[in-house]
Amino acid sequence: MPVENERKFVLRDPDGALERALAAAVPPWTRHAIRQAYLDTPGLRIRRFEGGNAVQHIFSFKRLIEGEMVEVETAIAAADFERLWRLRRESLEKVRYHLCDGRCGWDVDFFKMQDRTYFALAEVEMPAGWHVPPAPPPLLAPHVVLLAPAGDERFASRRLADPLHAAQLVRELL
Repeated sequence: MPVENERKFVLRDPDGALERALAAAVPPWTRHAIRQAYLDTPGLRIRRFEGGNAVQHIFSFKRLIEGEMVEVETAIAAADFERLWRLRRESLEKVRYHLCDGRCGWDVDFFKMQDRTYFALAEVEMPAGWHVPPAPPPLLAPHVVLLAPAGDERFASRRLADPLHAAQLVRELL
C-alpha cells in the first residue's frame, strides 16, 4: 500500500503575487484546477483535475493506519464522479501548482471561493523514512508563514474547505 509522507507549509499571498509567479513559471511547474469532495464515509474523497488539455477523475481512500497515512487512488469515469458528487459532505475548489524537485514533489494549493483565493498551502511529499522536510523552493520561501505541525488536522484540506475555519487560522497565525 502507498504510504504518504508529507509536510505542509502555510503560505501568505495577500496580493496574489505568488500565484502569478507560479503561473508564469509553467513549466517546470504544472497547473491544475481541482474540484474535490469528501464523501460520507471517512477517508473517501473524489477529485476532478483539469489541466494540460486533459481532465481526470480520481476516487481516493486516505486514512491513518498504525501511525502511517495510507492513500490509494484510482481513476473513475466522469459519470461516476458526477454521481458521487451528489453524496458529498465537504467540497472545495482550488488551483494547484506542482513541481518535482529531485526526490520530492511540491504542491501549492490556492483554495478558492468565487475565483478568489482565501487560503494558500504548500505540501511537500517526501520519500518514506524522511522526517525533516526540505527547504521550500526559492519561489515559495518568502511566502512561508508556518511549517504546520505534522498531523495537525487544522491544516487538512477537508477542514480548509470551510472558508470560516481558514480565516480563523489566518487570524491566529498572523
